[in-house]
Amino acid sequence: MKKLLIANRGEIAVRIIRTAREMGIATVAVVSEADRDSNAAKYADESVVIGPAPAGLSYLNHEAILDAAATTGADAIHPGYGFLSENAEFARKVQAAGLTWVGPSPDAIDLMGDKSRARQAAIDAGVPVLKGTEGALDSAGDIEAIAVEIGYPLVVKASAGGGGRGIRRINSVEDLRSTVEVAQAEALAAFNSSDVYFERFVTQARHVEVQVFGDGETWVHLGDRDCSLQRRQQKVIEEAPAPGLPDALREQMRQTSVELARHSKYVGAGTVEFLYDPVRQEIAFIEMNTRLQVEHPISEAITGIDLVREQLRVAAGEKLGYTQADVRFEGHAFEFRINAEDPDNNFMPSPGRIETLELAGGPGVRTDFGFSAGQTVMPFYDSLLGKLIVWDTDRDRALARAARALEETEIDGIKTTVPLMRRLIALEDFAAAKHHTTYLETVPGLFGALV
Repeated sequence: MKKLLIANRGEIAVRIIRTAREMGIATVAVVSEADRDSNAAKYADESVVIGPAPAGLSYLNHEAILDAAATTGADAIHPGYGFLSENAEFARKVQAAGLTWVGPSPDAIDLMGDKSRARQAAIDAGVPVLKGTEGALDSAGDIEAIAVEIGYPLVVKASAGGGGRGIRRINSVEDLRSTVEVAQAEALAAFNSSDVYFERFVTQARHVEVQVFGDGETWVHLGDRDCSLQRRQQKVIEEAPAPGLPDALREQMRQTSVELARHSKYVGAGTVEFLYDPVRQEIAFIEMNTRLQVEHPISEAITGIDLVREQLRVAAGEKLGYTQADVRFEGHAFEFRINAEDPDNNFMPSPGRIETLELAGGPGVRTDFGFSAGQTVMPFYDSLLGKLIVWDTDRDRALARAARALEETEIDGIKTTVPLMRRLIALEDFAAAKHHTTYLETVPGLFGALV
């Protein structure tokens, strides 16, 4: 691998460019017209404008990206996360063009992208799953009887869903068919497939996940993460390892995740996501994400393993060169997603010019940002500005370090979620790891006036 094209933007593009440069790999940033002066364009060895601002005409434009690779002589493409990272059709086009796809095989993307098929693959690999339907739901059948067998409340999920979308809760038989119909319509509109399935609903669940990695012959896990602090099924703060998990369940979650990767002949970085039911003391498979996760830096922090470096090595044909016994876990890490949003105005996006951007430093502090002071946040894309990652020897020390680092972080000119992050880590329930996926909706006044 001599020249890598990054088919993405923002902080993840910058993060990939940095590791590639350390490895002696030349980089190409593809940018929209709105991102001509972005940090990704500045840090890459070359940049190519591939279209106007709307993502559908630039970052999602298969042919424009492939043309840029051909024009610049790139021999590999890294999709980052989001955009085309889990698009099997694009992965196949990359390979058909004779380029290296930095990710799992298109077949693996297809398998895990279909949530009902992924659920069956998990069952076959011995991964625990929630009680639910096997395969896509036949809405013409006796779905009332199926729902009774699973038990209320339950959720209907889009088979092709992801990112917290395509999920609806059903509390009673009166809501059953109407909710299924709405879910099918939403799934068709969002994912071009109306297939849905049922699963038991877990009250006050925690969202935990395992980072796995494989080269097609050897598979390892790089520990677990907790992503339970969410707003409307979107992650806000993540940490590694997941606090308060019973040791036996943690080990089961990690080992069965590796088995799923082995069963699927998985190559590259993947994340196996679970729900943890603290009442029943059970874990259950949700899905497998076939890409680098936004929260991958906290796994890097506790293992010392650069996941992007591993992705590039394995994509270039190298083997892992280590086994599970060689992976060491140390300390605790948090990641804070810093978005250009106003949490006190219904999280409205806050595009505009960044007048001040002062980021924290010191021991155990990492900042992955896609912007600098003086640059403009455009309204066309996801509002993520960057991520603050902190590490220390245990959770309490990491939390104290996070509080200090958040106080040092100053961003002016636009509204951001930094003040909210300061409030969140001061919550007693968060400090005690008593939060769950719907916890933020239960805290009165959390999104009120700034204090």
